[in-house]
Amino acid sequence: MTMTYAIDLSLKPTTFDLWHVCLAGTVVLLAVMLISLLLVMVISMRRCKHKSVVSISTPAAITPEPVVKIVEKIIEVEKLVHAPAPEPVILKEATPDAALQLLSLLQKEARFIDFIKEDVTSYSDSDIGIAARVVHEGCNKALNEHFTLAAIRNEQEGSKVTLAQGFDAGAVRLTGNITGAAPFTGTLIHKGWQVTNIRLPKLTQGHDATILAAAEVEL
Repeated sequence: MTMTYAIDLSLKPTTFDLWHVCLAGTVVLLAVMLISLLLVMVISMRRCKHKSVVSISTPAAITPEPVVKIVEKIIEVEKLVHAPAPEPVILKEATPDAALQLLSLLQKEARFIDFIKEDVTSYSDSDIGIAARVVHEGCNKALNEHFTLAAIRNEQEGSKVTLAQGFDAGAVRLTGNITGAAPFTGTLIHKGWQVTNIRLPKLTQGHDATILAAAEVEL
């Protein structure tokens, strides 16, 4: 015997148990979460649009550079552009006539060239000493007559001296262990010499200064 069950779908449930309560609560919670998520997305989109509009309409302010610095930079550039070229180093050519004239005077007063060019190997020390005394006296006479000499340093040789910063390197020559910068303190080895006055005789027109000593012919 076959039994048939007819289900009426139009009927409404007459009971509201715990299962239905949980199901209804879950639906409500999901709906609240969905609404909250949509609200957060809308607020975020509005904030992003507001920031972009503000950044486009109000550009960042540029701090102007002080006028004094700008002027100083312009002056520096003008100096670089209009800076004069360094002057070329001009080397002075020494006139040979003065040097030849001095040799001629030393030869005249002290037979200097004769003494220097002489082969002294065959002479004794006493003979060389006698000749050197004659040359010494003649050279001293020529120097005193035509030049005024003065010592560069007035201190005694062998004494301690101090060279301040900016000393004349052409007048004082440093030797030994040179380290650091001035002032320097050391021992005076040589006082140095400088010429303060020159009294060379004037040469006549057409004088051949290369003739230091004329050859002598005795008749």
